[in-house]
Amino acid sequence: MEVSEFLRTLLSKRGIDEEHRIAEFLNPDYDLHLHSPFTIFDMERAVTRLLLAIQQNERIAVYADFDCDGIPGAAVLSDFFTKIGHENFEVYLPHRDREGYGFHAEALAALAARGVSLIITVDVGTNAAAEVEVAKKLGVDVIVTDHHEVTGVLPDCVAVLNPKLGEYPFRDLCGAAVAWKLVQAALVEGRQRGIPSFTQVADGWEKWLLDLVAIATVADLVPLVGENRVLAHWGLRVLRKSPRLGLQALCNSARVKRADILEDDIAFSIAPRINAASRMDEPDAAFRLLTTRKRDEAEKIAAHLEDLNAKRKGIVAGIVRQAKKSVKQRFSENDQVIVVGNPEWKPALLGLAANSIMEERGGLVCVWGRDAKGRIKGSCRSDGSVSVVDCFAAADEAFVEYGGHRQSGGFTLREGSVHTLPETLAKAAADSGAVAIEPKSFAADAILALSEISWSLYEDLSRMGPFGIGNQKPIFLVADGIVTEVRRFGKEKNHVELMLECRKTGSRARAFQFFRSPEQFTLPPTQGLPVGVTASLERDSYRGGLTLRLVDVLQSNAIHSEEAQERAGMVG
Repeated sequence: MEVSEFLRTLLSKRGIDEEHRIAEFLNPDYDLHLHSPFTIFDMERAVTRLLLAIQQNERIAVYADFDCDGIPGAAVLSDFFTKIGHENFEVYLPHRDREGYGFHAEALAALAARGVSLIITVDVGTNAAAEVEVAKKLGVDVIVTDHHEVTGVLPDCVAVLNPKLGEYPFRDLCGAAVAWKLVQAALVEGRQRGIPSFTQVADGWEKWLLDLVAIATVADLVPLVGENRVLAHWGLRVLRKSPRLGLQALCNSARVKRADILEDDIAFSIAPRINAASRMDEPDAAFRLLTTRKRDEAEKIAAHLEDLNAKRKGIVAGIVRQAKKSVKQRFSENDQVIVVGNPEWKPALLGLAANSIMEERGGLVCVWGRDAKGRIKGSCRSDGSVSVVDCFAAADEAFVEYGGHRQSGGFTLREGSVHTLPETLAKAAADSGAVAIEPKSFAADAILALSEISWSLYEDLSRMGPFGIGNQKPIFLVADGIVTEVRRFGKEKNHVELMLECRKTGSRARAFQFFRSPEQFTLPPTQGLPVGVTASLERDSYRGGLTLRLVDVLQSNAIHSEEAQERAGMVG
């Protein structure tokens, strides 16, 4: 396998230097690098019960979370049932505002009343022991497919399919990928048993579902390493030629060129529009988009999601402006825990707002609002110095329920607790112990001259993709340019564009930084002076060509010096 020295250098910096590891990384193999679905704990029990339900034409319900992991996962199962001709099924997506995240007893009762005898969850259920007990009393069996951490006693159900249980070799699958594994295993077992509806399905058909798995894998921010890298790699290939009418329409409305689609297009264009359905309206719209076989319906739903996403951005921007004003009035720069809220704010949008504030000032930021049932709910984001879930646990008496990870989480407050929440969480953070956060590193993977930026270099780098958590884009020090043009743009003037030029070679390049307030981005004091930037190299989806996405501007008249290069992590 031919690998350039430039690529070998970048891979070596990531600890990938043996030939077999280089080959495995650059050429993810569907057959060799995916694990057998039957190695997931409880998979055989799940498949046995599922096949029985299909053969007996039982009514099956898919109960999925309302985000861009659960909805694609629900579409995976829906496509599977349609393919094998099992029409006696339905999909239930809880409403984000009226019901909230989770496996809800009221919904279970409604499903049982409609004759459902088997429920398959997607992206939910690992910690729903009480709700599964309700289902058992109603005579409904449950198969859980999920990927969340186990925080209590496992539900007493048919099976809990979760890569974090048992000896499965890769623990970081997203929810939709676990659902896909169930389909993969069911097809294998169904064919072996000679069930006609399964033997008629072509070998490898389940690969066509990987467009949905790739969307969920990227959107849910699971590490893009190991098995996730394989699923995303092949899923992007499917996505580029997917016959799915809804995705075609969505790409058209979002101005995404489907033939060249990358993980960034999923993260910044596709996923926000799918999530807009539950944040702003009904989650079913996104599910119907992914499963419709009618072009006019696909285009209508895509246009609806485009409109919802635009409204969502406007509302979030308004919340952020109000929240920042409140923060400025009530908190000092030294306050590590920030709590702001307004009963008029929609809880579904508050994670986005909390993240915006946290990125600007760090620490722990909680933003609350009131849902359709009058409950005070909110979202927290942390820079990692304070654990969100540890704070929740330390302030347990303030919450009806909570959940999350170290850097993000959500909660429902007990009545009256909102008035003391800032003090409660500040004390919880102090008691749980904060850790110092190191300043963001400017370390680069290599030095890159403006004259070296080319499509051949970009295509070489692209072999390292898909990029994401666990496999970040390479960062380069571009140290031979001067700034010839500076422009701020966007409604909030929070995007910056630089034009860089090398006087020696005449090479030029555009460089962008998105979503930074003026105080976060300090430009060189005078245009025309030497400047270095650390940046990733990206395709410009809007103007064509290539562009640099800035990580930092290194302002120094001696940018070519060893000292400047040492700051960028290139020497020493």
